[in-house]
Amino acid sequence: MVDLRIALTDRAVACLHQAASGQYFARDTDLPGFMVLVGKRKKTFVVQGDRMKAGERLSVRMKVAEVGELTTRAARAKAKDILGKIANGVDPRASTRKSRGDTAEVDLPSISNPTLRTAWERYRDGHMKNKGRSDGTINNYRDHIERLLVAWLDEPLSKLGDDPSLVTVRHEKLTKENGAYIANGCMRTLRAVYNHARKVARTLPADNPVSAIDWNAEHRRNTALGLSDLEGWFTQLAALKNPVRRELHLFMLLSGHRPEAIRKARVEHVDFRARVLHIPRPKGGEVKAFDIPLSRAMVRCLIRVMRIGRALYGEQSREWLFPADSQSGHIIEHKEKRSDLSKWGNDLRQTFRTIAQTAGVADLDVHLLMNHSIPGVNAGYITRNKLLSDHLRQQQEAISRRMLEAGRSRQKEPKRCTCVWLTLPSKRLLSDLVSGKD
Repeated sequence: MVDLRIALTDRAVACLHQAASGQYFARDTDLPGFMVLVGKRKKTFVVQGDRMKAGERLSVRMKVAEVGELTTRAARAKAKDILGKIANGVDPRASTRKSRGDTAEVDLPSISNPTLRTAWERYRDGHMKNKGRSDGTINNYRDHIERLLVAWLDEPLSKLGDDPSLVTVRHEKLTKENGAYIANGCMRTLRAVYNHARKVARTLPADNPVSAIDWNAEHRRNTALGLSDLEGWFTQLAALKNPVRRELHLFMLLSGHRPEAIRKARVEHVDFRARVLHIPRPKGGEVKAFDIPLSRAMVRCLIRVMRIGRALYGEQSREWLFPADSQSGHIIEHKEKRSDLSKWGNDLRQTFRTIAQTAGVADLDVHLLMNHSIPGVNAGYITRNKLLSDHLRQQQEAISRRMLEAGRSRQKEPKRCTCVWLTLPSKRLLSDLVSGKD
């Protein structure tokens, strides 16, 4: 369950449901640092605060009392006293252990020896979200931790650090059941979470347990279409029944970009006057936002899909470039049966890179068009936006022309939508772009 933030009273505490699995916190809105830890069987009043020691900020979390031993008001008063000591640099846990003769408080989850669940949540919220990682990246990591490693969620990371054989066995099992690539990806996620946790939890073994595994061999997938393959691909494309999906696949071929970014493209992000499509949250998050320069073939593709979308999906087409009758309002799944369309998704991204080479486009320009990181120190001084309006668009035009020429031997570009009664903004501008006027 997710943590709660409520005003803690006797009644509110009594109404807290026991955790179905693991534990969660109900944090007090009136006294920061005062909370109730809710487990499967019991509830515990807990405090957490920061104290300074030798110039370092240390987090202190300790048990106040079991729910039922004290009223919520009495527990809050005791918590105030403890938090005051912590703020003054005193660690109240030492005197508590000595007077009680027990160490019950160290069994509470803490950043000093976190469970995988706690470490993942800190990595997700404190690192990935702060770094602006995309939702797709976060969901991919979440799938690794919360699905593939679900049995370890409530295990302390120290258990894995002390016994790396557990990790090697799990990697081998994932390889057999889920495949070599997924097993490797899951282990890379675990490695990142462990390294992040150890920045604070210095008692964790220094050697990351993932270092014990034998990585599965990975090979770059060679699934691109060549020039001689494009004619057959365009024939398959024209036979697809859904016209919005036809334009989606065509645009992914012409742009060479990742499926998720194109599927989620919005109408508001198209600037036909500047002839760019803005991608606000690509892989890498908002800091990697960029504009795709549009060739004339790409502009015609977007015009067709906007007209088709308005005819088929009136409400959804107001927001999404590639609308669908789905909960999100846009096409969610870009995959097709291979018998219907032999290449889609990242296959088309590889095709773009391959055809760009045959069109004589320089490697650096291809990196910029595909929003890859730019290799080399000198190339890092290039300002991408200054090349958009002329040079990169000319390169995009050359690649699109090469693709369509190869596919037009028998099969022409998908027919324009016949729904001429539909009105579009900037109609004169759009017709000028289609006819070749600048």
